[in-house]
Amino acid sequence: MAAREAGGVVLSKSAEKLFSLSGLFAVYKPKGPTSAGVLNLLKERLLAEAGVQTNGNKRNQVLKIGHGGTLDSAAAGVLVVGIGKGTKMLRTMLSGSKKYTAIGLLGKATDTLDATGKVTEEKPYDQVTKGDLENVLQKFTGDIMQVPPLYSALKKDGERLSTLMKRGEAVEAKPARPVTVYSLSLRQFQPPLFTLDVECGGGFYVRSLVSDIGKELSTCATMQELTRTKQGPFTLEEHALYEDKWTIDEIARSLEHCTSLLPGEPSHKKLKTEHPGETAVSCE
Repeated sequence: MAAREAGGVVLSKSAEKLFSLSGLFAVYKPKGPTSAGVLNLLKERLLAEAGVQTNGNKRNQVLKIGHGGTLDSAAAGVLVVGIGKGTKMLRTMLSGSKKYTAIGLLGKATDTLDATGKVTEEKPYDQVTKGDLENVLQKFTGDIMQVPPLYSALKKDGERLSTLMKRGEAVEAKPARPVTVYSLSLRQFQPPLFTLDVECGGGFYVRSLVSDIGKELSTCATMQELTRTKQGPFTLEEHALYEDKWTIDEIARSLEHCTSLLPGEPSHKKLKTEHPGETAVSCE
């Protein structure tokens, strides 16, 4: 059987299988790299396994792949990936619910609202009890208003706020916007550390939540660690492929397994009408 050609490149059987993949699956993003960096590494691995040789930047255009919502470089967890026609389904991941486990640190605030930033404030926290913290959480559950962090993927004049901040440019805080917290509970309290389980909707920043909790407790707080445990129907335990499973066959199996998690085809047709500017601003 003759090998198929695509864009002048003769495809091997593994390459044919790669380019036939279509749908959504999830990978594990470790702490450190950006979401885009993880996606690029995944893309490189798959193209290398398929033996696809392309020149320079064209390589990135050969395989249609994208992710469904930025996860901060300092955070870990579920990153939903769309491949082939699945890239058109990614917007449902942006607006859908997400679950996080976050570790906050009382008594310190940073400019980035997480452990990567410079300390901007220190306050005593000895007065805070477990009961105080649990009571405060009720104020942040349901439909609330939240000011996004300055160091974020939100954009001003086409550039991310975080990029502008790193250049030392003056950046005004975005106005508070409505967000939804479906559930919020205290898992552990060992001062100065506290661990939260959060389920939220699109556009929510867990860093801002931790900072706001600190202020509400008459001290300050910053996020130390963040793990996304669920995005839409994809969970960290059941669906996220770790780096050693980033192969064509493993992804094909995962796509087949995850098909039952997704809504029917008609709902995908609505997605083209949504605003493209929101793709990088979903959550942490």
